[in-house]
Amino acid sequence: MREYAGTVESGDHWQSVYLTRQADEVGWYEPDPLVSRRLVAAAVRAGARSVIDVGGGASSLVDHLVDLDLERVAVLDVSEAGLGVARRRLGDRAGRVEWVVGDVTSVDDVGRFDVWHDRAVFHFLVAPSDRAAYVRLAERTLAPGGTLVIATFAPDGPERCSGLPVCRYDGGRLADALGPMFRLDASERHTHTTPGGTEQRFVYATLTRVG
Repeated sequence: MREYAGTVESGDHWQSVYLTRQADEVGWYEPDPLVSRRLVAAAVRAGARSVIDVGGGASSLVDHLVDLDLERVAVLDVSEAGLGVARRRLGDRAGRVEWVVGDVTSVDDVGRFDVWHDRAVFHFLVAPSDRAAYVRLAERTLAPGGTLVIATFAPDGPERCSGLPVCRYDGGRLADALGPMFRLDASERHTHTTPGGTEQRFVYATLTRVG
């Protein structure tokens, strides 16, 4: 497992969440990440050979990624405890994944990947400097032609999550925030139901690295 220096406040918050709550109790828990799986699988069918799940934490998406015919799979998260949940769940298969502990706004380099997947990280970046750092890392990580799959709260989604403020987006606003190096190919709305039964509106967008 690789570790990078990160934002102490951010790391402490998410570490505490995973240490005090079960993975299937947090609001973003999905028994099966169906939309993410579908969008990533489409990129793989189009020729992608490597995927990084940014902010993957304890998500079960990685369970499905290791079953695909990929050359490289990685999960980046600021919480070592969250990654630990996924590693234990995968058992012997965990060795097929690169586990990276770090803050997406301060990690300098994670190597090259064909697909960058992010469900519910970008909308927590309320400071313009943090969003800019995220975009720079995505640009370094994806080669031209690479695919960025991103999900955030929709304009009618929650204004806060896990006690923190968020930014809400539609497909066009996401494309604007990610800048001219990314072309919006498609976006769709999705309603996520939390373990507590609350409905949350999301937007999923697929973009291509064009620069």
